Amino acid sequence: MSNSTIEHLLKRRSVSANALGDPGPDRAQLEQILTAAARVPDHKKLAPWRFILFEGEARDAFGRVLAEVCREEEPEPSAIRLETEAKRFLRAPVVIAVISRVRTNVPVPEWEQVLSAGAACQNMVLAASALGFGVNWITEWYAFSGGVRRALGLEENERVAGFIYIGTAKEKPEERPRPTLEEIVSAWKPS
Repeated sequence: MSNSTIEHLLKRRSVSANALGDPGPDRAQLEQILTAAARVPDHKKLAPWRFILFEGEARDAFGRVLAEVCREEEPEPSAIRLETEAKRFLRAPVVIAVISRVRTNVPVPEWEQVLSAGAACQNMVLAASALGFGVNWITEWYAFSGGVRRALGLEENERVAGFIYIGTAKEKPEERPRPTLEEIVSAWKPS
C-alpha cells in the first residue's frame, strides 16, 4: 500500500450531507467511483449489489416521492418534516443508492453477500473522497421504508445498504473521537 493510500485511509472523514454542494463528480469521475465500488470481495462473483443514481432533476423528483411516502407511513408529519423530505436528495449533486441483493440457492452465505454490499458502499466512499469530494454514507428512515422500497422497484431479495451522498465539501469536517486500539483489539489466547 502506498503512503498516500494509507494516509488517505487514516484521515478520511465523512462530510455532513448538509455541508455538500456543487460541483459533484463528472462522468469520468463517477465511472471511477462506481468501478471502485464494484471491485470488492465477492465470493463466487455474484455481484450481490447494484447501484441507482440520482442526479439533476431526478433528485427533486425522488424527494417528492420521499415526502409522499413519509405522509403515508408517518402519523401526521409536520409541514416542515414533509418539506425536509422533499429536499433531502438536493443536499448533494449526486446521490447513489447501493442495493444489496442476496442470491439464494448459491453456496455463499447471505451474510457474506450483505457484507460485500457494505464493502461496495465503503469503496464508493473511499473512491469519492480520494478524488477530493465530500461524501457521506447514510441510512436513515428511507433506507428501511416499505414505500421507498416499492418506489425504487426493489425485489423481495433486495434492500438498501445505504445512500451515498457525493459533492464538494463547503467546509472541512472536524475530527471526531475515535476508539483507541486498546479499546477494540484483543489477542486470542488458548484456554
